[in-house]
Amino acid sequence: MLKGKVAVVTGGSRGIGAAICKLLAENGADIAFLYAGNTQKAEETQKALEALGVKAKGYRCNVTDATQVAAVVKEIAADFGGIHILVNNAGITKDKLVPMMKAEDFDSVVDTNLKGAFYMIKSVYPLFLKQKSGKIVNVSSVSGLIGNPGQANYSASKAGMIGLTKSVAKELASRGVCCNAIAPGFIQTEMAEAFTGNEEIKNAIPMKRFGQVEEVAKLVLFLVSDASDYITGEVIRIDGGMAM
Repeated sequence: MLKGKVAVVTGGSRGIGAAICKLLAENGADIAFLYAGNTQKAEETQKALEALGVKAKGYRCNVTDATQVAAVVKEIAADFGGIHILVNNAGITKDKLVPMMKAEDFDSVVDTNLKGAFYMIKSVYPLFLKQKSGKIVNVSSVSGLIGNPGQANYSASKAGMIGLTKSVAKELASRGVCCNAIAPGFIQTEMAEAFTGNEEIKNAIPMKRFGQVEEVAKLVLFLVSDASDYITGEVIRIDGGMAM
């Protein structure tokens, strides 16, 4: 399905990002993934992807640094011979109620989640314009749609990603480039470990369970495949019905 395509996935060494890398690789895509600092995990992910018969490489990059991002995207394009897919998945949380939230914690979450996605898009933009094709998927959150107590920074960053998605979609649509967002609810990851045993949260989800990373990856696969060539500017929830 994706043979001959090069996919760049930020935050790709674990959790949702690793599941996305794996599924795209299983469908033939070569994978360049960005990671923040866990070199051991990145090496494990790279080996697992290579075992699927595709070219794969991890790149350490701080997505909050525009200069680093531009350099890494240039390096990936040279190493892989191009870029066709971008998945902006890198994200962090620093939860606190507003009165107790430090300004630096607000800034760091917005810098990673929102500005990081912007820097990545800005860096692949000229490549996608030139080739008149490309798929961008931004991993937002239902928190960006409905808000969540204690997550003013996270919700703001994820809501911002939705606005970014729609603006970029309008800019690039005439060039054959699609830009969409997905909005996961509670997904079984390390980030959500604190909530996994919370029955109150599960009961608030119509499907009465947390989502799996593989389910999120399947949605991303659809949005980067030829089946979605006429879909752009969309925000698709994957939340078990929580935000409907």
